[in-house]
This record gives sequence, structure tokens and C-alpha cells, in this order.
Amino acid sequence: MTATEAAPITSDLLDESQAAQYCHLSKKTLQAWRSARIENQPPFVKLGRRVFYRPSDLDAWIKSNTHYSPTTRGSAL
Repeated sequence: MTATEAAPITSDLLDESQAAQYCHLSKKTLQAWRSARIENQPPFVKLGRRVFYRPSDLDAWIKSNTHYSPTTRGSAL
């Protein structure tokens, strides 16, 4: 398999630095969460030693971590 054949599969993946920036976190935070096996961390893809994140997974993770205050849940803004 050539690199161009593999490109469509991995072209949408973000590396650690890009994912951290995308989520407004530090790279070290993502690394610490993976190392500690934090339950509610964003899903990641490991290819060899390298770690990647899918933007769609990060979006879903961010959405799943959205919390609403009881006073704003039903009110129209």
C-alpha cells in the first residue's frame, strides 16, 4: 500500500497538538488523561506510537460534556 492510498483514511485526523488546540486544552492534559485512563476523555486513534483524534469525535465529546444550569435549561434566550 502506498502513502497516497492510505491518505483518505488518515487525512481527517488531528495530531495531539492540533486536537489540544481544537479543544482549548494543553497537549499535556490529553497525554495525562490517556496515561491515567480517565473515563471521560475524548476518543483517540493510535497508529503505532502516534496518537490522533478525529474532529467528529472531539465534537461529540465536547457536546457530551455540555452542562446546563437549572435556571437556563428551559428558558429562551
